[in-house]
Amino acid sequence: MWEQIAANRRKSFVLVMATAALLMALGYSLGEYFGGRGFGWYGLAAAAVVWLIMTLISWFQGDQVMLAVSGAHRIEKEDLPVLFNVVEEMTLAAGLPQMPAIYIIDDPAPNAFATGRRPETAAVAVTSGLLRSLTRDELQGVIAHEIGHIRNRDIQLMLFAGVLAGAIVILAEVGLRGMWFGGGRSRSRRSGGNESAGIIAVIAIVLAILAPILARLIYFAISRKREYLADASSAVFTRYPEGLASALEKISASAQRPTHATRATAPMYIVDPMLREGAMAAQGSATHPPVGQRIQILRSMGGTDFGAYQDSYTLATGKKGVLPPSALTGDGGVGPRTAATESAPAGEASRRNLARQVDDFFYRKGGYDRIPCDCGTVLKIPPDFQSSHATCPRCGKEHSLKS
Repeated sequence: MWEQIAANRRKSFVLVMATAALLMALGYSLGEYFGGRGFGWYGLAAAAVVWLIMTLISWFQGDQVMLAVSGAHRIEKEDLPVLFNVVEEMTLAAGLPQMPAIYIIDDPAPNAFATGRRPETAAVAVTSGLLRSLTRDELQGVIAHEIGHIRNRDIQLMLFAGVLAGAIVILAEVGLRGMWFGGGRSRSRRSGGNESAGIIAVIAIVLAILAPILARLIYFAISRKREYLADASSAVFTRYPEGLASALEKISASAQRPTHATRATAPMYIVDPMLREGAMAAQGSATHPPVGQRIQILRSMGGTDFGAYQDSYTLATGKKGVLPPSALTGDGGVGPRTAATESAPAGEASRRNLARQVDDFFYRKGGYDRIPCDCGTVLKIPPDFQSSHATCPRCGKEHSLKS
């Protein structure tokens, strides 16, 4: 996979340079528009400062910014042992040097993403809705997909893309609002309202409108191929393509969308969270390949190596293979394993176990007291509970509460 890793590093450099050029052009044109002739260089300098600050933020704190924006909470093994064990298993399967930090987002919409600058400092974040709706096999498929992004160095690329594209959007928004409220009128008077001033105004307006669009096109151009590669990695790591296929089916069928997702963070999720209800069935998506196509590829795989994914991709899309040559040099011929929870009752039991661990985690985080009853019920007492006694809703036993 060395070609893909090297390509992502090159793309990271090209991305930084491309967004820098967009920012500089936008800064120069806004400087000329608001300040008058010759002030474009001040605008360019301001844009350069913004670019430098955002690049440094991306490099040193970009992952923490993304996690904070998403409302993610870090967890340890004792908080959610099933999730922790799944991440640990997939870390070993991928051969990563270190297990990524694990975060959970209190959101009923099922989704997940990975972030970080390099594998040693990576993080995987999942929503509570994902854990409540998936079986262990399906969760394993999702986590393996995100681990694939970490192994392939996609996380660094998308981290820079999200932060820098956001900077362009902010600068363009400020410029357009200034134009809307007449910030360029005094500049026009100083320039005498000549023809060159009108041309500058047109260029500034066009750039302010087009820069965010161009930034998003740069951002999206690098998104689709990495999703196919992460799907293939998931099939290889788990040896169970159906796990991810079934998870994608559930995530895309959900009518809920993550409340903390933004246009900047959307391409990082396993399924585009910005698509409106009913749009998942569409054949195209700005940041991700069509979900139905991804599921079809996974379910038609004849094996669990990259070569099997490549063949399935070509059959499903009619296009040339999407994987790098180095991924196809393995011995291959490995068949899919059986599900860890083969029966429907076993799968439902694993899903309920995950859901219970999620509920317990957020109850503890909210300061709830847990009182076990002899009948097997666990009473969860909120921190502002006023009574000195609590009644078990199942057996009616009275429990005395500590003052």
